[in-house]
Amino acid sequence: MADRRRAFGQVAMPHRLLALLLLSFAIPAMAGESVSREMEIGMAKSLRAVSENHLDVALNEVDSLLKINPNYKLAQLVRGDLLLARAKPISNFGDAPNAPRDLVQDLREEANVRLQRVQQQQPIAVPRYLWQLSPTQRYAVVVDTGKSTLYLFENVNGEPRYVSDFYISVGKKGADKVSEGDQKTPLGVYFVNGHLTKDKLTDFYGPGAYPLSYPNEWDRREGHDGHGIWLHGTPSDTYSRPPRASNGCVVLANNDLNEIGSHLQIGITPVIIASKIDWSDDADRADRASLLKAIEQWRSDWASLNTDAYLSHYAHDFSTGSVALPAFAQQKRLVNSGKTWIKVKMSNVSIFPYPSQPNLVVVNFEQDYDSNNLSNRMNKRQYWMKRDGRWQIVYEGAA
Repeated sequence: MADRRRAFGQVAMPHRLLALLLLSFAIPAMAGESVSREMEIGMAKSLRAVSENHLDVALNEVDSLLKINPNYKLAQLVRGDLLLARAKPISNFGDAPNAPRDLVQDLREEANVRLQRVQQQQPIAVPRYLWQLSPTQRYAVVVDTGKSTLYLFENVNGEPRYVSDFYISVGKKGADKVSEGDQKTPLGVYFVNGHLTKDKLTDFYGPGAYPLSYPNEWDRREGHDGHGIWLHGTPSDTYSRPPRASNGCVVLANNDLNEIGSHLQIGITPVIIASKIDWSDDADRADRASLLKAIEQWRSDWASLNTDAYLSHYAHDFSTGSVALPAFAQQKRLVNSGKTWIKVKMSNVSIFPYPSQPNLVVVNFEQDYDSNNLSNRMNKRQYWMKRDGRWQIVYEGAA
């Protein structure tokens, strides 16, 4: 039996599945653990017990996981290996005879990701993609496709505060979606723009789905196409899917989707998808301050009826839909020629740096426009880009 234990204890090393556990394994303590987080910690404890040749402890841990969710395929695989180790030495993770190789490889990748997630610390910094949240945005979502992790942040007096994080699956071919059917998850700044309930979907999507605003204005400008990028759950007979398993959607365990869904606001909650999260620093905060100054100057120049100064805030390659800068400038000059006074107020401003395009920032706000012959209120979206140290608008339109 000891020989069999030693064989099993060495199984995962070629695949780096237990390497993290064998090197000063520690599980960070976090308050208010979710069920899914407890499941990940339980899996990590089971694999640690395997690495220490405590196979009975490992089996008890994995059995406890399967009592919580019998459809946890990774736990089923580990349990199968543990039972097989009682009968013969095994030489690999997922060593059951006739096990589908593709499925076993997917589960190895899931185990690796989950172990890394257990090891990672709770964020103490703010992602650089959340420069400013509107008072109306109670929560923000940031997705790290490289770590198969979705982070939830709460808006606390205008500052994002970490709430929790969740294991996710993304596109089979990874991230940075460009075209329809490429099986990639898009990178960018999106918003939740709908909620599809379970009764409107097949079982494949679990308890529901939240469509995202892909393709956004920048995607269309860059020629990216496709549709149907959602946050959604898993089939009722599946606890979780491998890290790369979807056709481009972001997929969560069903209980995690329900927890996230309770915080999402249709048309309001931002979902920023990055290949790797960068965290805010002093240079980032300086860029934010300079952009805020540029936005205020744009508003002031517009309200002052100084049309040349106002138009100087627009880049040479600016567009608003199909209208480029020359036609836009001509129309603004014509409109302003009939004005004797203008007042422009901005409220509920949110600012999100773009994760896949350096020096590009998405700005949303409510615009209250009043003049001698026209008044209106609208939700506006602008894309500002920093070039040669100067912020300029490259897109503007209704949000």
